[in-house]
Amino acid sequence: MRNLVLVLGDQLDSESAAFDGFDPKRDGVVMIEALEESKHVWSHKTRTALFLSAMRHFAKEIEARGWPIEYRALDREADASLASGVAATIKAQKPERVIVVEPGDLRVRASLDASCAKAKCEIEFRADRHFMCSIDEFKKWAGKNKSLRMEFFYREMRKKHRALMDGEKPVGGEWNYDAENRKSFGKGGPENVPTPPSFAPDEITKGVIELVETLFKDHPGSTQHFNWPVTRKEALHALDDFIEKRLGDFGPHQDAMWTKLHFGWHSLLSSSLNLKLLNPREVVDAAEKAFKKRALDLASVEGFIRQVLGWREFMRGVYFTDMPSLKTANHFGHTNALPEWYWTGKTQMNCLKHSIDQTLQFGYAHHIQRLMITGMFGITAEIEPQQLCDWYLAVYVDAIEWVELPNTAGMALFANGGRFTSKPYVASGAYVKRMSNYCDGCRYKPDQRTGAKACPLSTLYWNFLDKHEETFASNPRTSLMVKNLQRMTDEERAAVRTDAKRMLKDLNAL
Repeated sequence: MRNLVLVLGDQLDSESAAFDGFDPKRDGVVMIEALEESKHVWSHKTRTALFLSAMRHFAKEIEARGWPIEYRALDREADASLASGVAATIKAQKPERVIVVEPGDLRVRASLDASCAKAKCEIEFRADRHFMCSIDEFKKWAGKNKSLRMEFFYREMRKKHRALMDGEKPVGGEWNYDAENRKSFGKGGPENVPTPPSFAPDEITKGVIELVETLFKDHPGSTQHFNWPVTRKEALHALDDFIEKRLGDFGPHQDAMWTKLHFGWHSLLSSSLNLKLLNPREVVDAAEKAFKKRALDLASVEGFIRQVLGWREFMRGVYFTDMPSLKTANHFGHTNALPEWYWTGKTQMNCLKHSIDQTLQFGYAHHIQRLMITGMFGITAEIEPQQLCDWYLAVYVDAIEWVELPNTAGMALFANGGRFTSKPYVASGAYVKRMSNYCDGCRYKPDQRTGAKACPLSTLYWNFLDKHEETFASNPRTSLMVKNLQRMTDEERAAVRTDAKRMLKDLNAL
């Protein structure tokens, strides 16, 4: 064999650079299901099932091309790791070299490097052209700046890819309409909520679910509601459905939350994008074409395109620019253990309970539930960043380290000290009350920061401000928070510190 092309579970791209120059007479493909990929973090059952089903469907597509492929399955070869699976394949097929697209997890790259070196087989890592900004291009843009801002990167990407542009100016005259996309539902709650498409599990997916429930029966989450695209055809249907039914109303309430509103107007395309079943170019193009053809709300379309062309590409650039320090960053020196109820949802705080229950049920929560509920509690509860980062990587179907780690460590937890965010994302329970109905019926009261019924989000928020008052006071974006803090009497501050100390001592009791 000349080249052994390794296709990783999140590289299910038929146009992958790994296939450039592929000759089925001299080359072969290998795909490996490895136990380690579900066990290095305690992976949600639906996350594992999605990866395995999508991989098995993609292998069928490779077979249909008439290309030789070795598929190493968990219920057959049961490889402990990608590295051991690669080693076994090299030993059996004796290729001149292994070819693989740059992994989105540097842990995987290191293991593949070591495995091939031990087998004395050359390995070639090829650039992932799925993305609209290469790693080298991002690093050149970032330069040696101590801080990075997505907004400026996003504008450059808009210009480069001619997305929502009117000549050299942005369509509508503004680059960013985020201020129009932060509405709550009000007391009446959400209305006319569209239903996302259904993807009935086929025999391959059913078999994978059965396998997952057997091999990973003690893992968190449920596969009962599995409803994610596992093929490119299904992913394209998901894209069309979003563009047709939800994009026009995506913007206004994208930050709002409501009990049993699991998906709202969100696209649910991140897993398909991150598995490479969809290309970001076609997603951006579809949104822009719909905007022009149907005169959709500009704030909604721009907000969605910003997530794909701006934030997603920016996160990948940050990951490859700032690793490995991003992995161990702990700006505030937080050391608390992750509460056990992050894995069960059994907490008395309704906002955490609903967000975690939804996560365990579907392997999904939208960005505000992640940032301003599970993430915000994490930073004010002084949880060690690495523990919470591992949780995010484990429980969400769209989680791959290149996108999960900078979002969690960098944005939600401020663990890197504000490398690309201008302030920690913290707020009191009043924010949750304004943006959701989670506070209804909760034993805690968001407007109380001390006492038996005090909302832990509020108590811990004021305690966090108190601890970092000097830093917050010197930041124009947080100085108003400190002014509100300074209106409290010494006695009120002391009460906050006392109650916060009690809460921080036993987070599992909240």
